[in-house]
Amino acid sequence: MNLHAVRAIYRFEMARTRRTLMQSIVSPVVSTSLYFIVFGAAIGTRIPEVGGVSYGAFIVPGLVMLSLLTQSISNASFGIYFPKFTGTIYELLSAPVSTFEIVLAYVGAATTKSVVLGLIILATAWLFVPLRIEHPLWMLLFLVLTAITFSLIGFIIGIWADGFEKLQVIPLLIVTPLTFLGGSFYSIDMLPPVWQTVALFNPVVYLVSGFRWSFYGLADVALWISLGMTLVFLVASLLVVGWIFRTGYRLKA
Repeated sequence: MNLHAVRAIYRFEMARTRRTLMQSIVSPVVSTSLYFIVFGAAIGTRIPEVGGVSYGAFIVPGLVMLSLLTQSISNASFGIYFPKFTGTIYELLSAPVSTFEIVLAYVGAATTKSVVLGLIILATAWLFVPLRIEHPLWMLLFLVLTAITFSLIGFIIGIWADGFEKLQVIPLLIVTPLTFLGGSFYSIDMLPPVWQTVALFNPVVYLVSGFRWSFYGLADVALWISLGMTLVFLVASLLVVGWIFRTGYRLKA
């Protein structure tokens, strides 16, 4: 493995985060803090506990997941799209760097940024709500697996997009609505039976459910189903990335 190339790309991407600290870290943390204030402090006082957990604390895993999904996609998609936009992607493809090394560097950097952001948001949540984590290792596992999966999805979007506006289409029109409808602010057990069944077709439900279980032992679906679905999404994303590099989709044109 060409570790020098992987390290160079990884360090370049991490340096870009330091140059755009307000956009990459501060802005998502402030936005999520507003959710804590509005839903946790204001609205949460008028909503009874959910499964023995205060509403403000109940929504923390969902809010972390919302930021994690959107930022993972944003970081990875822009990271690979910008070399396409400037034309430097061809220098990278002609260099002695394998497909695996390219994906490892870009996705690894995006995952690192997202995990750090998720941990900062968790630390911020402690300032607003009584938070507890019953299964910290499971929490970290879901945090990392989700960040990797959606960084891969962002990598795919960055290759697919042929304009900056398309980088935001899927996160804004698909991922964010699915997250809001995926049990981030409620348990799907509160829904009528028909809508509970419909909700199970939302992939974000499994991510939020498993992540929330690691905090409070509460879950809308079984833990192993959540973990299994997360791994399915991860493998599917890897297969698509492999197909892109094998066929040269949007890379050789």
